[in-house]
Amino acid sequence: MLDIRFEKTTAPKEIPDEDNPLVFGTIFTDHMFLMDYEEGKGWHDARVVPYGPLSLEPSAMVFHYGQEMFEGLKAYKTEDGRILLFRPDKNIERANRTNERLCMPEIPEEDFLAALKAVVKTDEEWIPTKEGTSLYIRPFLIATDPFLGVRPSNTYTFIIILSPVGAYYPEGLDPVKIWIEDEYVRAVKGGIGEAKTGGNYVASMKAQVKAHEAGYSQVLWLDGVERRYIEEVGAMNIFFKIDGKIITPQLNGSILPGVTRDSVIQLCKDWGIPVEERKITIDEIYEAHKNGILEEVFGTGTAAVISPVGQLRWENHIMKVQDGGIGELSQKMYDTITGIQLGKIEDTKNWTVEVK
Repeated sequence: MLDIRFEKTTAPKEIPDEDNPLVFGTIFTDHMFLMDYEEGKGWHDARVVPYGPLSLEPSAMVFHYGQEMFEGLKAYKTEDGRILLFRPDKNIERANRTNERLCMPEIPEEDFLAALKAVVKTDEEWIPTKEGTSLYIRPFLIATDPFLGVRPSNTYTFIIILSPVGAYYPEGLDPVKIWIEDEYVRAVKGGIGEAKTGGNYVASMKAQVKAHEAGYSQVLWLDGVERRYIEEVGAMNIFFKIDGKIITPQLNGSILPGVTRDSVIQLCKDWGIPVEERKITIDEIYEAHKNGILEEVFGTGTAAVISPVGQLRWENHIMKVQDGGIGELSQKMYDTITGIQLGKIEDTKNWTVEVK
């Protein structure tokens, strides 16, 4: 069992008024979790301490070689006051896959979960309860060796911070506009596209700025070799409903295996909706739209849960979906997943974990 030391803040911050919008990722709670790793010693000094600046050498390897992992999940408070995490085991599994890919130490699953529960329980009064809000949890692992040389670090720090949040997109559940990028590349098979690491996201920023300037919320990436196959959106996996069938790109080594993605696939199967994980070209999407059978498009991710797409732009083609409105399946999927997360719908799959 993880031995966690607790140091409570002596200067608690004011908890935000839920009547004011919670802008995603801008407010942080009173405490954070830290744990250190040293080669030959392993993980040690697990602690919950006041949220504050980190002290790192300018030569810390994370700054120079990008050896870092991050994750994202949420805590919810039910109407009867319970605190629930949604499928934290999947986040922990993915975190350790990223760690393995980036030559960083695995964090034992039971220790990772204990750390999550400890810091969330410490700041449980920060969990908002207004519709559409939650407590976002950001675990991350950074290389801390003060060394300028390309090799894996021998020391690391694992950190968890918390942020009360509202909707990820300003549009909320209103459909977003997506720019299909055919100039820049985010990742290729054999690279680190399937790892949850900052390098993937900084690679996406140039196209993201271009899309924002054109009035689009996010970028949808094509494969890095042929520039034909759909991959994922900057912050989400992507699903298409074509002629009654759900299609999503198969995991191929350059696509992040999303927890919400997996949940959607499982629910579709439960509901008897045909679902395919396969290669899908942008030409197929364009033809489906032209033939009137592109029925719905939606993104999935921890931050937005379900994000309906109302418009796609590819080259000079503007593809409007559902007349810019929310599709029936998108709405049902959002209501079901958030219902389970909030304890309003029976969790028959044991997806939630209670924090006590």
